[in-house]
Amino acid sequence: MPATPAWPPRSAPRLFVAGPLAEGAAIVLEGNPAHYLAKVMRVSPGDAVILCDDLTGEWASRVASVGKREVELDVAERLRAREAVPDLWLCPALLKKDRFDLVLEKATELGVAEIHPVVTRRCVADKLNPERARALSVEAAEQCARTALPVLTGPVPLAALLRDWPTGRTLFFADEHGGDAAAAAFAARPGPAALLIGPEGGFDEAERAAIRALPLASPISLGPRILRGETAAITAISVWMAAAGDW
Repeated sequence: MPATPAWPPRSAPRLFVAGPLAEGAAIVLEGNPAHYLAKVMRVSPGDAVILCDDLTGEWASRVASVGKREVELDVAERLRAREAVPDLWLCPALLKKDRFDLVLEKATELGVAEIHPVVTRRCVADKLNPERARALSVEAAEQCARTALPVLTGPVPLAALLRDWPTGRTLFFADEHGGDAAAAAFAARPGPAALLIGPEGGFDEAERAAIRALPLASPISLGPRILRGETAAITAISVWMAAAGDW
């Protein structure tokens, strides 16, 4: 006899929705989510859709009806609880829009818990569209099957970030002028951590001195080459996650 197909299928669309979700709940989607399911994915009644709410985890649901402007779903069962996310923050200096989009996307995919954008003297941008940034992060989480969205804050000046730095969290500072090898530094200082990544032109000398004056700051090197801001962010996250055992 042929094997019974797995349900929900791995190809089922994934969406984050407002929660909390619960077995037996009826969810009505409108706007962009409804358009995505009805017009892009062309779902029909009975089709599976995987829902996440950033609260209770991941749920399998079935399409109940597809209308012109809305899609109704019936929540069937919970597949996974909300995942435990490694306690890593990313503090990236703002970059040009397309490059910072990449940072937001890849930081989400790699499992960062919180993203705190920073404005420095050499930043080419000083603003961030919060709705667009959140949408990019949500789309990345849906694509990589993440069940917990990263916290995303508005940009703050570097001086404010340093002034309000929390007790007990190491700030690993990617310094193009040199520091301890990243992998060794991460292994030597486990626990709550953050990565501070500079802008296209790097930090100036006054900023570098202010960062190094922070007792919890730990300068690190990401190798012999000077990396773009987006490359440095992705590289540093990857090395930290490997050292922390997330991989």
